[in-house]
This record gives sequence, C-alpha cells and structure tokens, in this order.
Amino acid sequence: MVSDKVVITNPTGIHARPASNLLNFAKKFKCTVTLKAGDKTANCASIISLLALGAKTGTEIEVICDGEEEAVALPEIVNFIKELKD
Repeated sequence: MVSDKVVITNPTGIHARPASNLLNFAKKFKCTVTLKAGDKTANCASIISLLALGAKTGTEIEVICDGEEEAVALPEIVNFIKELKD
C-alpha cells in the first residue's frame, strides 16, 4: 500500500463529471484506489462514493493505492487529480 496527499484545485471540486473522469482513469490500474478526506473515504470504483466524499476546491485528500500496480498508479492518479478540470 502506498499513499500521497494532493489538494483539489478544480474550481468546482469533484462533482459528477470530474468524478466520472477520475473513475475511468483509475480503473485502468490493477489496484484498489481509495481517496480519504478528513474522516470520509471513497472507493474510486464507485461514482456515488466519490460524490459522497464532498471534495471541494482546496480540500486536501489522501490518495491510497493498494495492489499489483500501486507504485505506478499513485503518481499518475495524483497528477490526474492535480490537473482535474470540469
């Protein structure tokens, strides 16, 4: 398991479209991807889970990757979240 933190910079946070884009990007890796913001966690394989996270602009989230491709997935997903657009 590996993890890193990133701050949401998308002006509208992680709402439906960015959540869908993140889900599709994360599922190409052979590992479980989880986001954690405060006391809430979200599985990146579930759009409902991502939306329930309530991540807004400026929210610091921890990206946790666990599985076969965790070392490759983590930096790519963190970078994807940094560049997330509507």
